Amino acid sequence: METLPLDAAFWLTCGAILILLVLSAFFSGSETALTAASRGKLRSAADKGSKGASQALVVTEDNERLIGSVLLGNNVVNILATSLATAVLTKLFGQNGVAVATLVMTLLVLIFAEVLPKTLAITNPEVVASRVARPIAIIVVLFSPIVAAVRYLVRGVLFVFGVRTDPDSNILAVREEIAGALQLGHSEGLVEKEDRDRILGALDLNERTVEEIMLHRSGIEMIDAALPPQDILAQILESPRTRLPLYRDEPENIIGVIHAKDLLRAMYKLLGGGEEDAHGLAAFDVMKVAMPPYFVPDSTTLDDQMRNFLKRKTHFALVVDEYGALQGLITLEDILEEIVGEIADEFDDHEEDQIAATSDGAYIVDGAMTIRDLNRAHDWNLPDDEANTVAGLVIHEAQMIPIEGQVFSFHGFRFEVLTKDENRLASLKIRKL
Repeated sequence: METLPLDAAFWLTCGAILILLVLSAFFSGSETALTAASRGKLRSAADKGSKGASQALVVTEDNERLIGSVLLGNNVVNILATSLATAVLTKLFGQNGVAVATLVMTLLVLIFAEVLPKTLAITNPEVVASRVARPIAIIVVLFSPIVAAVRYLVRGVLFVFGVRTDPDSNILAVREEIAGALQLGHSEGLVEKEDRDRILGALDLNERTVEEIMLHRSGIEMIDAALPPQDILAQILESPRTRLPLYRDEPENIIGVIHAKDLLRAMYKLLGGGEEDAHGLAAFDVMKVAMPPYFVPDSTTLDDQMRNFLKRKTHFALVVDEYGALQGLITLEDILEEIVGEIADEFDDHEEDQIAATSDGAYIVDGAMTIRDLNRAHDWNLPDDEANTVAGLVIHEAQMIPIEGQVFSFHGFRFEVLTKDENRLASLKIRKL
């Protein structure tokens, strides 16, 4: 068998193969580093003056274009290197050269062009991404026409098979990335449960509406504007609330909101600093100190409503449905509780009784307790898409109004109805299965 002498052409070809393997390693490592790098860390480095990190942020904005360009470059150099190796080894070993070239190039590409550079890149992806960002940016620009054509071709094929793609959608949503990182950190003991709940609560404000956390109209304390001033004053002094809605004729007809301090200040002024008798109260008009009511639709998101509260410099709003009917009320405190958890004061003793543990490992839960608060308290994952309260969840799943003593099992939990108040489920016993 004739063999090709190890002349200059042989060594030049080997040198070309070596260079192509280095380029392949560069593409593989760059792909891993740029896709694995945290954009948050890159942003922090960019803010400190790192030009490489700034370039990496620009390059990774379009992941589809980036990955397409890197894969194109990687495949081109790998195929070219394999072709050169096959040509050389075929002349050296004859027909066996193809098998030898396949074995040799597989080992070389696997070890030196894939595993080794990817391992190096994944150890510190932000640093590697910052260093390779500039040459990769040039490659992306050079390959962009080909990548664009391939992109449209791929989408056309997917369209034929009924798959729709959104070119503007993020492959990994920022919110989901943060939530996943928090859950992972909590499971590993790096993030406290309270810290995780606060951050997740803030992220969820844009996904939840005022209807989900409002105080239902059945629980709103109101004042009849037709009552004598003495009775209005007495009701406000006995109420734990500082703001109370005023109605006329019927509770649905809200005409104002009275602040306890405004009322007391006006009455004190009317009595001349306390020196006059109470006869002057008979002519007092409560509407003179009442604020106009602030109504919000029940579909308003918590994020928007918090901004509205801050903009209007108030933290009390009445919630109405699409027909203008009163549904409940919401305060700024209610929204803050979705972030920091329950804010208890001297008037919130009943909140402590919403959950009570039993000796058999179950919990006695108030039916009016929100599913979100229950999940927070015990790190459960009961769904709150179809119902806001525990009682609402049981009614939704049972598709009926249960009676006392009925037991249901769903979502990995056992629910027993303990007490009812008319059609309302007052208390339930819950145990995880």
